[in-house]
Amino acid sequence: MSATRTAKTIGNAMITAVALIATAIAALMLLPGLLGLDRYVITGGSMSGTFERGALVFERQVPVADLRVGDVITYLPPAESGITELVTHRIISIEPAPAGTDSPIFQTQGDANESADPWTFALEDAVQPRVEGWLPEVGWIFIGLAEPLTRVLVIGIPAGIVALLCLRDVISALRGSKTTGTPVPPDPNAGVPVLTPAPTPSGQVVT
Repeated sequence: MSATRTAKTIGNAMITAVALIATAIAALMLLPGLLGLDRYVITGGSMSGTFERGALVFERQVPVADLRVGDVITYLPPAESGITELVTHRIISIEPAPAGTDSPIFQTQGDANESADPWTFALEDAVQPRVEGWLPEVGWIFIGLAEPLTRVLVIGIPAGIVALLCLRDVISALRGSKTTGTPVPPDPNAGVPVLTPAPTPSGQVVT
């Protein structure tokens, strides 16, 4: 196999690999939304044993009234907890709504924690994200893509390589067309014998 053919084969393989990776990432980003799901990346270890750090969890918005003990939800703890980031924990108790309110009182606990979360809370919205499934380790992709440098390395450089390979193929095709030129159609009269009129007795040619 010539060096040119080897390089072209490697280039085509790279294009295919980048296209597959880009398609997979796009599917993970767009498909959950099309299916009515939210996605969250697990960055802590409090649910270890169920799903680990780096898992990508998919959640569906359900009515608060449909929540049950044992469901895993993602929510923002009350301000007095001092926690300012979303938490994904399991519901361990649901108390009836206090008089004059519509929302029950919930308490949660991480599956890897020895004790319940030291706060209770009500949900202000009518619907709440509830975990429906997850993919292990996939969340690291989204964590990495959050960094500009990583986006350049993972997306920008492969995209640039693909663009250069496509440009190379276009230039090669143009050079090939200039070298071969435009084919000249065959003469329809080629090979047909030309009949010369016979002279008259007077020696003149009748046309």
